[in-house]
Amino acid sequence: MLRGPTLSRIRLYPIKSLGPVEVTQVRIGPTGGLESDRVWALYASDGRWINGKRTPAVHCIRARFADDRSSVGLSAPESGHGPAPATFAYPEDGLGAAGWFSSYFREPVSVRCAEGGFPDDDLAPGPTILSTASLEAVCAWFPEISLEQARLRFRANLEIGGMLAFEEDRLFATDKEDIVEFRVGDVKFEGSNPCARCAVPPRDPFTGESIPNFQKRFTELRLAHLPAWSPASRFDHFYRFAVNTRIPASEVGKTLRLGDPVTIRKQPY
Repeated sequence: MLRGPTLSRIRLYPIKSLGPVEVTQVRIGPTGGLESDRVWALYASDGRWINGKRTPAVHCIRARFADDRSSVGLSAPESGHGPAPATFAYPEDGLGAAGWFSSYFREPVSVRCAEGGFPDDDLAPGPTILSTASLEAVCAWFPEISLEQARLRFRANLEIGGMLAFEEDRLFATDKEDIVEFRVGDVKFEGSNPCARCAVPPRDPFTGESIPNFQKRFTELRLAHLPAWSPASRFDHFYRFAVNTRIPASEVGKTLRLGDPVTIRKQPY
């Protein structure tokens, strides 16, 4: 029996800018993101996030969570400096973790906690979505990147199997004032816009080493391979990949599960 697109991977980023936790199901949180996603964020003394856009030093930090995500172990074994590995209660012990991060970054760091998370896009704070086929296409453009490395570089929350490459571009509308309504299982989504990328994807997710001219090459190839269904008017530049979403308040508390079908406007996708 043929199946349409389904949810094939769910990844949470409990500490914004650090590594993922892979799960088989997740509930929708109070502000339309995923529960436990980006609940901690690191802030410098100037009030700005400490993230991969600011410094490649974040790539050397390893965050290993207990199975129930009640604690996190922090280490930086490949950095050549920094504090000894330590474990902290999560999300309660942000103060203790702040001390560890301050020692690592060699500057004062605070850890802020928000139950609803710290999304990159306040206008579309839902999970980011892309297809497995799109990641595979990017790996073909950059043979030095494995599929798992591509996942770590682009950091999407939800990955869809059974789509064509860049078919997730169907999930946002030609007019920026419009939305595309779709479902993943029982959860309603609103597709918002193609996600603008930053300085992180060119970098090795473990060392921070960059691929030369990555952004320029990616932009040229994204344009050259833009499918006919992609709303080209939504690309002010073509260094965009994955889809930003919103989830209506009515969906808070519902659960996404691996294998959930993807449907659009109440019709099979």
